Amino acid sequence: MTYIVNDSCIACKFTDCVEVCPVDCFYEGENMLVIDPEECIDCGVCEPECPADAIKPDTEPNMEKWVEFNRKYSALWPVIITKRDPLPNAEEMDGKEGKMELFSEKPGEGD
Repeated sequence: MTYIVNDSCIACKFTDCVEVCPVDCFYEGENMLVIDPEECIDCGVCEPECPADAIKPDTEPNMEKWVEFNRKYSALWPVIITKRDPLPNAEEMDGKEGKMELFSEKPGEGD
């Protein structure tokens, strides 16, 4: 099992999860985070830390596409290990539907 980040993170990018991750497997894009499924040790400590409920185990239904999505972008984006402020409109965007249209492939700053 591994954990993934889904589209609930887009336009929010809460980073509470990166501070608790013992293996630094989060990677930062311009407007979301992903988890490297190969680095994740399945500890689950990140899942309850996400205010947007964007972190899910890959054992839930229909997660295969998100495992591949996380794998792809974790190879392209820089690692993030330090908690930062969420995006300016994070609270407003939290829970919105159809956020994939807002997705940016650009990398974040990383640490």
